[in-house]
Amino acid sequence: MNEPTIILSGTDPDLPKNVPRGLKRYTGLREMARGGTGVLQAAFDPVTGRTVAIKKLLPETRFDRRERRRLLREARVTAQLQHPNTVPVYDIGEDDLEGVYFVMKRISGENLFEILKRIARGDESAIRDYPIDRRIEIVASACQALAYAHARGVIHRDVKPENIWVGNFGEVILLDWGVAKVWGHADDNQPLHDSSLEVRPEIEAEQLQTLTGGGQRPGTPLYMSPEQIVGNRTIDERSDVFSVGVVLYEVMAIREPFRGKTIDETFENIRHREIEPPSQRSPQYNIPKEIDEIVGRALQKRPEKRYQSMRDVISDLRDLV
Repeated sequence: MNEPTIILSGTDPDLPKNVPRGLKRYTGLREMARGGTGVLQAAFDPVTGRTVAIKKLLPETRFDRRERRRLLREARVTAQLQHPNTVPVYDIGEDDLEGVYFVMKRISGENLFEILKRIARGDESAIRDYPIDRRIEIVASACQALAYAHARGVIHRDVKPENIWVGNFGEVILLDWGVAKVWGHADDNQPLHDSSLEVRPEIEAEQLQTLTGGGQRPGTPLYMSPEQIVGNRTIDERSDVFSVGVVLYEVMAIREPFRGKTIDETFENIRHREIEPPSQRSPQYNIPKEIDEIVGRALQKRPEKRYQSMRDVISDLRDLV
């Protein structure tokens, strides 16, 4: 979606004498995506004159205390992560009819998975606009958001191409902190079964397809760390490092490193399989050998053998571009 042109007449109206409370303030609500418990809508805010995105719970989970608490936590975590590579939150509230919600910037552009699909199909514009150096920069920008979050005591736990958004003007945003873990808080998030919102089929049917068009992506499990799979509650930022390694492999090789025929096989691959370096698996892309080293270190099965911080990952990626 392109950003609308700002016109003078749209900046001149007086403020309404009584600004409606809750979601009544917003007009033209249109569903963009939904997941197991929540829905994301685009809407217009007449007070500020801008288009926004609103996340709220589905009717069947709207008054569930646990889901309400989780949405509030996601809203506040997102709001407090004020970084150029995260999405700004404008408001958090509770509507009499719709329940808890939060309002954030409406992001224009496309997610990284959509970009990779176009490259895999041989789309000339995607290949031209997203050469290897640009793809490395995109991953490094997402890592910047993660490094900031880790410094604030937050682990994302759902890093994947679908959650990395590339804006129309080149900005990179890491989205969806819905299953983030906050150090020092009880963990009531289950990233495997209750992950991010999924784009509705009628809006973007292709998003659920693999890069090569065959079958469907299991989604989040493809990017989970070994310690996430075994349910280790003491996971730290090195789990996000592993997920970044999976993303970087896919971004370079245009292939998923651990996909199995079933989720169980995928999990087995993540925990035990030694993967072929991306430059060998996809030699047609002329992937730098340095990428093999970065990916190999990030994807170590044992956390203590990986990069110990996201800043170290960023440093090595920046050296390449």
